[in-house]
Amino acid sequence: MVEETVDVLIIGSGHSGGMAAKVLTEKGISCLMLNAGPVADVHKDTEPKPAFALPFRGFSQPGRLPHVFQSNEFNANTWVDEREVPYTYDPQHPYNWVRVRLFGGRSLFWSRQSFRLSDYEFKGKSHDGFGDDWPIGLADLAPYYSRVEAIFRVQGRADGLPQYPDGNFVPDDSPWSGCMQRFIAAGKQKNIPVCKARSSLGVDGLASSINLLLPDAFATGKLKAIPNVVVRELDVDKNTGLINEAHFVDRLSRREMSVKARVVVLAAGTLESTRLLLNSKLANSSGVMGHYLTDQVYGPGIVCSVPEARDGKATPELIGGGALVPRFRNINSKAKDFIRGYALNVHSSMRPMDPRNFATYGEDLQNKLDSYNGSAFSTSIMGEVLARYENYVSIDPTVVDAWDIPVLRIETKYTDNEFNMSRDAVDTSIALAEAAGFEVLSKNYDPNPPGYSIHELGTCRMGNDPKTSVLNKWCQSHDAKNLFVIDGASFVSAGWQNPTMTIVALAMRASEYLAEQMRQGNV
Repeated sequence: MVEETVDVLIIGSGHSGGMAAKVLTEKGISCLMLNAGPVADVHKDTEPKPAFALPFRGFSQPGRLPHVFQSNEFNANTWVDEREVPYTYDPQHPYNWVRVRLFGGRSLFWSRQSFRLSDYEFKGKSHDGFGDDWPIGLADLAPYYSRVEAIFRVQGRADGLPQYPDGNFVPDDSPWSGCMQRFIAAGKQKNIPVCKARSSLGVDGLASSINLLLPDAFATGKLKAIPNVVVRELDVDKNTGLINEAHFVDRLSRREMSVKARVVVLAAGTLESTRLLLNSKLANSSGVMGHYLTDQVYGPGIVCSVPEARDGKATPELIGGGALVPRFRNINSKAKDFIRGYALNVHSSMRPMDPRNFATYGEDLQNKLDSYNGSAFSTSIMGEVLARYENYVSIDPTVVDAWDIPVLRIETKYTDNEFNMSRDAVDTSIALAEAAGFEVLSKNYDPNPPGYSIHELGTCRMGNDPKTSVLNKWCQSHDAKNLFVIDGASFVSAGWQNPTMTIVALAMRASEYLAEQMRQGNV
């Protein structure tokens, strides 16, 4: 039992929790951070081994991580073991929930794609009539985006496109390879923009909370952190209606503990934060908590060969680099079969081709691999999944995790809007590739299961109306003013963009608001 009452209890240590800790402690506020996993020491906790020395020869152990396609035997301890912390779903509609329980969370493995949402996302309903607008717009978040981009050293080019907002960039002066120039020219013919992607450079090879945010918080002397504890439940003071206590269990010893707090900031990740609130039966007077689960469509795309690079003729001047085709559908005209839009990640590489791109085998396959080596060019979709009430999570009444905490049941599926968007993305990719003179080797129209993008969002959406939303525009609970949810759970819609920059900008904005409310004595 922690006897004293902490000023702010932060649950989660990833990008959003790290930003909250940095902002609040730098304003003189004492914080306690709880994290469900250990502090990882790369030098101490890793050991290089050849595949033949491992029981499963480097492949995934059956049953341990069936939904983590990124896993193998070399990195299995990185991910949450689904036998230890399960979740349930309709077998006809699977969900891939990829989780990390380490200090720093998934920020340790972020792909670093760094995009702002545009008002086509913040004000989607005003543009096409579907769903709900966010209670904020790009103008509200732009100053915070700029400060976050400076911390994370986001590299990019200004393109002047309203659907691809410019930012505070480290200039990207890298040249385009020859194949990319041809793809850009094909895009111009079809009025489709092809741009440089924007990504965080980070510092010293890492762009996580543990190197960019938490060191500043610890340096103030105002942050304490406890690793390896799983939060079970939050309690409310019946006299005030405010959250006043968190109950948690040591992951290893199973010792039960609790701490009293003046304010609770949830930053455990969209679904873990929502799971905790649902298990605590808190902050859901609207009845919409858990609903509007969304993410992005991943999977559909094409693989091509650049003919001039085959048979050993590939050079760095011809092959290499990447691009991004930002959303171009449903901007100034309406697509036929879907609303909202998608982006295309574009890559070229001198690496060997995947044998699965060739419908042959044996000697002919080897000859193909030799000839096509170094000529690869590919596209893949990042598409907006619509936020629908019927896509939701709830507490499974019959299943618990290793610490007897009830788990989530996830009910979600894609609709014709996502499937039609995927088909358009692949057909457009083929048209652009063929116009650029590339040979299309394979194409995939089928999205990966929901959750595969690792961008789960929504379920505690923000809004101005307490009857239809869980949080206000400051990520503050309508029901309990000393509760803030600052991870992706607050999103009203997903957009096509990697959500990290938006999550961190929202966390900065919410934390500064919280600090001022505490200074004024309102919280």
